[in-house]
Amino acid sequence: MNFSFIILAMAALAVSAVMAGELEHGDVNFWNDGTFHQESVEASGNGTGTIRARIDGEWDEFTPVELPEGFLLWNFGARTDMIEGIKTGMMPTSMAGPHNAAVGTWGIRRNDSHMKINNAVKGTGFVPKPEKIKEVIVHLQETIDSPMPEKLDVLLEYYNAGADVFDITKQVSLELYATPEFETGTFLNQMQNPGCSLVYLDMPSYELKCVAHLLHPTDPKLTDYEKDVVEYVNLIHSYFHGEFSTTFIAVIYNVIEVYENSPANRGIRFVPSP
Repeated sequence: MNFSFIILAMAALAVSAVMAGELEHGDVNFWNDGTFHQESVEASGNGTGTIRARIDGEWDEFTPVELPEGFLLWNFGARTDMIEGIKTGMMPTSMAGPHNAAVGTWGIRRNDSHMKINNAVKGTGFVPKPEKIKEVIVHLQETIDSPMPEKLDVLLEYYNAGADVFDITKQVSLELYATPEFETGTFLNQMQNPGCSLVYLDMPSYELKCVAHLLHPTDPKLTDYEKDVVEYVNLIHSYFHGEFSTTFIAVIYNVIEVYENSPANRGIRFVPSP
C-alpha cells in the first residue's frame, strides 16, 4: 500500500474541506432558505427604546445609552481629519482610529476550533436617526455617481452635523463573509450570544459593550426601519469603496456601556455613570 499517496490524498481532502467551508460552521443551524432571523434579540420596530436579548442563555432587558461627548469629539473629529487628508492626496495608513473596532464575541465553538471566544476587526460607523435615515439614503443615492471630491464633501457635511443627524446610541457594521456555506466566528457567536465588546485602538481608546442585532437583507420579518438600516449601511460602504454585487448582512451595535481604556483611566466605565 502506498502510504505516501494516502497521506497526500488526505491532505488534499483536508484542504478541499477548508476551501469549501466545511469546517467553518458551528453545531447550530441559523439559516432557512438562505436567510435568517436572529432569535436572540428583540428590538422595537424603529430601533428605539429597550432591547431584550438572550445573553449567556438568560433573557434580560437593556437600555441603550448615548455615547459620551469625548467619544463623539474623537470619532467625528478623526473622520473629518481623515477625509480632509484624502482630499489633499493623503490616504489612510493606519488601522487605528474610529473606523476599525476589534469585536470580541463568545457563543459557539466553530468546527475548526477548540474555543468559543473570537475576535475580529470590523469596520464600524454611525447610522442616521430613524427620522433622518430615509432622507440620508436619498441624498447618498443621488450623489453616489458624483466625482470623489464631491462625495467626500457630502461625508464631511454629515460628520460635521454629528449628533444632529446620527443616532449616538449605536454603531453599525457589515457582516461581509457569513453565508450558509461559510460562517464566521463573529456571526456564530453573535447569533447565539449577542453580547459583545468593541475596542478602538487609538488614544483615547474606547471600549463599547453592546448588544449586536444582525439583519439579513432578505429576512421577511425586518421592519421598515431595519430595512432602511440594511440599505444605508450597504450604501455608505459602496459610497466610499465602490459598488458591490452583494447586499451584505447589517449589524446594529446597540451601546449599553462605555469604558475608557487609555492608560490614564485603565478601563473605567464612563457611561452609564458608576
